[in-house]
Amino acid sequence: MKSNRNFHYLIVGQSLANIGDVLYIVSVISIIYSLTESATASAFVPFTITFSMFISNVLTPLLIGKFNLKHLLVGSQIGKTLFLFGLGIFLMIGFDSINFIFIFVVICFIALLDGCANPIRQTLIPYYVEEDSLVKANGVAETVTQSIQIGTWFFGSMLLIVFNPNQLIWLVTVLFVFSSMILSLIKNVVHREERQEKKWSQLTKGWQTIKRTPLLKTVVCMEFFETIAGSVWIAAIILVYVDQALNAQEYWWGFINAAFFIGLVVGSLMCIKFSLFVDKKRHVFIIIGAFMTCIFTVVFGLTSFPIIAMILSTLIGLFGQLKNIPQQTLVQTSVPKEQLATVYTSLGTIGTGTFGIASLIMGILSDYFGVRSIFILSGILLAIVSIMALRNQNLFRKTIELE
Repeated sequence: MKSNRNFHYLIVGQSLANIGDVLYIVSVISIIYSLTESATASAFVPFTITFSMFISNVLTPLLIGKFNLKHLLVGSQIGKTLFLFGLGIFLMIGFDSINFIFIFVVICFIALLDGCANPIRQTLIPYYVEEDSLVKANGVAETVTQSIQIGTWFFGSMLLIVFNPNQLIWLVTVLFVFSSMILSLIKNVVHREERQEKKWSQLTKGWQTIKRTPLLKTVVCMEFFETIAGSVWIAAIILVYVDQALNAQEYWWGFINAAFFIGLVVGSLMCIKFSLFVDKKRHVFIIIGAFMTCIFTVVFGLTSFPIIAMILSTLIGLFGQLKNIPQQTLVQTSVPKEQLATVYTSLGTIGTGTFGIASLIMGILSDYFGVRSIFILSGILLAIVSIMALRNQNLFRKTIELE
């Protein structure tokens, strides 16, 4: 991959930020629970993050039309650092009676900045990497991200044994400082600004691009159903599945979650190792990945054996990733680079909004119809995705794109 230095700066800087994000969430949940002794209040943290990122994805196109992409990325990370620094100072003062509200305000603003940074990071990869290397680059990015998810959630809870939550927040502040410094080293990219546009046009630019791009319309429809299907994998539902469907000990909850992320990492590594082949056969991997995740999800919902459930969880992560990385590459090459940031904000809006609502609905359906039923429903939704991928395979072929 050419321009490796900028790509590496981007990945390392964002990785430090991602590690910090997980550690600060672990800290915040611990602090909120100690202040309120309420599991519900602690569970409200991910809801706040999802809702704030949804709002951010809606509004970010206004900033993309006015500011340099690098400056937005670095500025958002610096902003996160300042908010976390403020939280650390505030907790040192110890106003316990209002810490609860203030912590949620900080969570909200950090998530707003994250919602701005995520689509920009995805947009910058095609600027720093040649098109023939995009599958490999996306594989590397996904491998690092998922490895962080596996390791940091585990070690984050372990760090609470050594540090108290306030000290962990200061550690995260240091990580955010280094992240900001490294991201500031990436090269500026030429991104055409269109200041004359009205605000409504800026807000809807990504949607307009999707509307007139057949491939993106298909991807949006597929991701809509996939997001609903994927909402069954939230921690609360998996915990119920382990208890009611498997009749297993609670530790299997952790094993099944870890197995899923391991599958994601293995899938990413395969895309890196065989990047040229995956790139050439994008449509095949998208179709097979969608079909296999459908089959394995249905079987996962039907099984009563914890070991089989763990193996199936790994395979679902594996084939899901073998589909998602080529699909991500297709999005990055489907429109001019200048339009990617607004496209990603639109995709992010769909993803966060749909996931938040779907998670609530799946939880209700699980209570009324049983936890097995929602995995069957998830499999049906993935079957729809498989049919869509099969019917539109010509859009996914690389030869079509390059004509």
